[in-house]
Amino acid sequence: MREFDAFKDQLPDVDPDETEEWLAALDDVIDTSPARAGFLLRRIMFHARKRRIGLPSMVSTHYINTIAPDEEPYFPGDEDLERRIRRLIRWNAAVMVSRANKHHDGIGGHISTYASSASLYEVGFNHFFHGPNFSGGGDHVYFQGHAAPGIYARAFLEGRIDEDKLDRFRQEAMHPGLSSYPHPRLMPEFWEFPTVSMGLSPLNAIAQARFDRYLHNRGIKDTSKQRVWAFLGDGEMDEPESMAALTLASREGLDNLVFVVNCNLQR
Repeated sequence: MREFDAFKDQLPDVDPDETEEWLAALDDVIDTSPARAGFLLRRIMFHARKRRIGLPSMVSTHYINTIAPDEEPYFPGDEDLERRIRRLIRWNAAVMVSRANKHHDGIGGHISTYASSASLYEVGFNHFFHGPNFSGGGDHVYFQGHAAPGIYARAFLEGRIDEDKLDRFRQEAMHPGLSSYPHPRLMPEFWEFPTVSMGLSPLNAIAQARFDRYLHNRGIKDTSKQRVWAFLGDGEMDEPESMAALTLASREGLDNLVFVVNCNLQR
C-alpha cells in the first residue's frame, strides 16, 4: 500500500463535479473568514487521520515575531519596478563572479548568498537605510561578506562603479579592482565596516549599537534616529562567536540594533 500511496496524487478525478462543489464551498468560507477556513481544514485533516486516511503530518509550526501575509501593510513602493531591479542586480552579480573565474581559474567568489538575499537588501536600500546626509544621522550597515558581489552590482547600476572595475573583481594586485569582501582599508571610499572573519560582523554591530547608545545617553551626539543593521547567514549564526555578545545586546536593551538573518539553509 505504501508504494501505491506515492501515486495517489496522479490518479484521475473520478468525480470532478463533487470536487468542484468542495472547492466552491471552501472558497465561500475563505471569502467569509480565512481564519475559519484554516480552522476547518485543520479539523478535517485531524479527523481524516483518525479515520486512518493516509495523509501527511502537519509538521510546520507557526512563525514567531511575524505576521500572516493577509495582515501585511500596503507596500510603499512600485513592486514591479523593484522586482525588475532585483533581477538585474542578481544577474550582474552572478555574471561578475562567473566572468572573473573564466579569466582566472580558481579566483573564487560567491553567487548563492546574494541571490537568496537580494530582496532583503533591496527593501533595506529602498525603504529603510538612511544615508549620512539624513537629518538624524546615517545608519550603520554591516553587509554579509559573501554578498559583496550583489552590493557591487547595485553600485554599478547607480553609476558608482564602472564596468572596468566589475571586470577586476578579486583582481587588485596590478590595477585597482574590487575586493573579495567588505573592508574599508581595501576600499575606503566604498566600505565602512569589515565584516568577514568568524563572528566579526555581529560582534562589531552590537558594539556599534552600544556605542551609539552611549553617545546619546551622555549627550555627546543625538543618535536616537540611527540604526545598526547586520546582515547574517543562518549557517553563520551556528558559530558561537556570532552569538557571543547577544546577552550584552539584551542586557543593554539595544533596540537600535537589527539582525537580518538570511535563512537560505545553505549550511
